[in-house]
Amino acid sequence: MDIRNFCIIAHIDHGKSTLADRFLELTKTIEHRKMREQFLDQMDLEREKGITIKMQPVRMNYEFQSKPYILNLIDTPGHADFSYEVSRSLAAVEGAILLVDATKGIQAQTLAHLREAQKLRLVILPAVNKIDSPLARTEEVAKELAKLLKRDVSDVSRISAKEGTGVKELLEQVIAKLPSPKGDAKLPSRALIFDSHFDAFKGVIAFVRVMDGVIKANEKVFLLGTRAATLTKEVGYFAPQEVAASTLAAGEIGYVATGVKEPAKVRIGDTISASEGAEPIPGFQVPRPVVFMSLYPQDTDDFDALKDALLKLHLQDPSFSSELEAKEALGRGFRCGFLGVLHSEIIAERVEREFKIDMVISRPSVEFVLETEHGKTLSVKTPADWPEAHEVKAMKEPWAGLEIIVPPLYLSQVIQLLQGFEAEQHEVEDLGDNKLLLKYSMPLREIVGGLYEKLKNATQGMASMDYHAEELRPADLVKLEFLVAGALEEALSVIVPKSKAFQEGKTVVEKLKESLPPQLFEVALQAVVGGKIIARETITARRRDVTAPLYGGDVTRKRKLLERQKKGKKELKEKGKVVIPSRVFLDIFRA
Repeated sequence: MDIRNFCIIAHIDHGKSTLADRFLELTKTIEHRKMREQFLDQMDLEREKGITIKMQPVRMNYEFQSKPYILNLIDTPGHADFSYEVSRSLAAVEGAILLVDATKGIQAQTLAHLREAQKLRLVILPAVNKIDSPLARTEEVAKELAKLLKRDVSDVSRISAKEGTGVKELLEQVIAKLPSPKGDAKLPSRALIFDSHFDAFKGVIAFVRVMDGVIKANEKVFLLGTRAATLTKEVGYFAPQEVAASTLAAGEIGYVATGVKEPAKVRIGDTISASEGAEPIPGFQVPRPVVFMSLYPQDTDDFDALKDALLKLHLQDPSFSSELEAKEALGRGFRCGFLGVLHSEIIAERVEREFKIDMVISRPSVEFVLETEHGKTLSVKTPADWPEAHEVKAMKEPWAGLEIIVPPLYLSQVIQLLQGFEAEQHEVEDLGDNKLLLKYSMPLREIVGGLYEKLKNATQGMASMDYHAEELRPADLVKLEFLVAGALEEALSVIVPKSKAFQEGKTVVEKLKESLPPQLFEVALQAVVGGKIIARETITARRRDVTAPLYGGDVTRKRKLLERQKKGKKELKEKGKVVIPSRVFLDIFRA
């Protein structure tokens, strides 16, 4: 039976998951009564936020010109923070459908994903989606896409994933234009691990693309990178749930239940082979984290549970890193590195939801380089590591190159917005079809500090952006700390430019006042720089009417009860401690 391996790549919200739904219906992979929107988005978080976070493979069977075919589809995320998921998907396939929204045209992530696919020399099938929309510019966008790919405009498919228009023709193009996978089933088995997850009974489940040979159940295999040996418990394919099979042959995409209970032994990018001396398949280059955040358990007894949770999540997503750190104010926890703020938010929420661990979560930060008065060079990834001001001689921060695609109508709003972000303009390029490409440089901390959301708001969702790390530049920064009821909350500390310290401090204490639950005593919220309080808010005490049970009687009785309440609140204010819930930390860094 012939095989076609392909994935769908596109900017966020251009209709990848909806197109995958139509493919599942067309090939009758999912029964009609079980079908729901965004079927391949398996996580609750994905369904709530309406975005794809994890890649999801699925095998479909389809008959074309009286010949049966196996179609292995991988649905991919569109957000820039999950680009590593896309690059791993592309390494497991021979072709990709490049999907572009007819109402928005080519966006920043369209270009980023296309560059990755072209590096791997994949066959690209261009398609314009949402042609049923009243705002669709179908022919304009088709010409734009043909020009980008240097192809004839007739090669661009016009589809509506929502209505199903043109979907059958696009699927048949996948069969007609994509090559069959290469590989020899007679050679010793070799398979590339492109994703994985943990199962309490089967151990690590490795998602694999078999390059050569045949992998069988209950067969001894070797993990060539970690030099581990194991007996496969089960092999199979995705439908999209895991379905056991007797073998996986060259060219197929499926899973191998390794039976390995130590997640560190099974690495994404490693090669599984029945022969210990087989040549490893080239793996993936793990991207360098750009955003850092500390996670601490609120209950110190949950430290081991948090460690186990991060290990299991790292198995699925190796693009985030974690290392042990201990602070006097926070206890033992982990300093984690991520590809962006959304990435860090998703991991923190998954730890809370999937592993039921309440955490203290620090504000996202980037990596700064400091030179001390003693001539030492320090790399500071979290505010907790920031030295005293008198010890710092010079400081540098990372800058990033920023590319923004925007309609000319919103050009002035974007330029005005970026002026408030310390950005430097390089060039404005006309892409044609009512689109401008803006190239800027700006501090990375500004990009991870909420630029994407502000850009979307300023352009009514019409702009898109992509960025890449550049060089380090001198900076004038301070550590902004926060006191809650007189106690320093190290997790809320953040590194900011000296000129923006007051505004940032004011914003955070106001957000804390709004988010923290009231206590039985008055709570002072203070922003501090170098020991000096620069902003303050107060949460008033929750008050119980202690005179309610009294009926008549002398006024001195009421006064006595009120004086006793006042004395109790004064003692509580001196001794009381405020425990900040996990959701408040998330609310603060979203703000």
